[in-house]
Amino acid sequence: MAMSELNRRRLRNFRRNGRAFWSLVIFSVLFVTAMFAEIVANDKPIVVRYQGDLYWPAYNFYPETAFGGDFGTEAIYRDEAVQCLIISGGREACWDDPEGLIEAVQTGVSDVPRAEQGWMIWPPIPYHYRTINNVGTAPSAPDGNHLLGTDDTARDVLARVIYGFRTSILFTLIVTVIASTIGIAAGAIQGYFGGRTDLVFQRVLEIWASTPGLYVIIILFAILGRSFWLLVFVTILFGWPALVGVVRAEFLRARNFEYVRAARALGVSDRKIMFRHILPNAMVATLTMLPFVVTGTISGLAALDYLGYGLPAGSASLGEMALQAKQNLQAPWLAFTSFFTFAIMLSLLVFIFEGIRDAFDPRKTFR
Repeated sequence: MAMSELNRRRLRNFRRNGRAFWSLVIFSVLFVTAMFAEIVANDKPIVVRYQGDLYWPAYNFYPETAFGGDFGTEAIYRDEAVQCLIISGGREACWDDPEGLIEAVQTGVSDVPRAEQGWMIWPPIPYHYRTINNVGTAPSAPDGNHLLGTDDTARDVLARVIYGFRTSILFTLIVTVIASTIGIAAGAIQGYFGGRTDLVFQRVLEIWASTPGLYVIIILFAILGRSFWLLVFVTILFGWPALVGVVRAEFLRARNFEYVRAARALGVSDRKIMFRHILPNAMVATLTMLPFVVTGTISGLAALDYLGYGLPAGSASLGEMALQAKQNLQAPWLAFTSFFTFAIMLSLLVFIFEGIRDAFDPRKTFR
């Protein structure tokens, strides 16, 4: 399907906005990296070759018995004995001297046939966000093993940032898309029909806005327990009115324009007038508010995690990392990591949505 001339002009305007375009490029790289976090930061190999077969531990469960071990639980790939079993093709000598057998295989002085020798490809960051590295004190400062240090439970901070970034962005995308759709539809109905419909909706919004959302979250979590999807549902429940006011104002202003009256006279349906003719003209004002919705959702999730009413305990959370920074003032790398993660993420999103807003504005041109 060919792109219309109007959309081509919008795309050109966005690309000519250098700050927005390069923010989108940088954010896209970060988001794609975070989406494949399991092959970027993990305590399991990406791929394992064992006795001629390939295994993918980063995304699949394999018991230790699959590699010649004795236990039916998941293989601990960081264990030298398990590594020896994989590299040597399941030799019993691995239980006696795993380091020696691994070295012998790698140097080519062992009697293990080459066809039975295996290998593993590890992620660039060999730590999952749940991996506890009990070496030295915690929190520990950045070094060659942990580029951003560890937190107070000896977990790698960089791995937690990558997984926490993915969780925050996915949460924000889901909430923003659903809440904005509901809010735009409600505002369009209010502004287009006006009268009694608008009056009833306004009273409902006033009552809904006065409901203490934090107390509702605390009560629901106390009854049902903390979960990602429950938090998404509650956030949408109290977040959809954010765009109602601006969309309602645009529809109240545009519903008496000449082209709208002409469409009514020609028998065009109300739904087509609302969403095909008026809504595109109201998108500039709507997109102006969208960055505040996005940044508010990210900040709200971080605040709930900071207070202990967000994601389930142990989840990769940027808010929980900020809480650790407050509780461990002797570890300044936690505070710096939290600050720059939020600053970079929110700045990129604001620049992107500003570029989208300007691209939809017919009065804006970029040379």
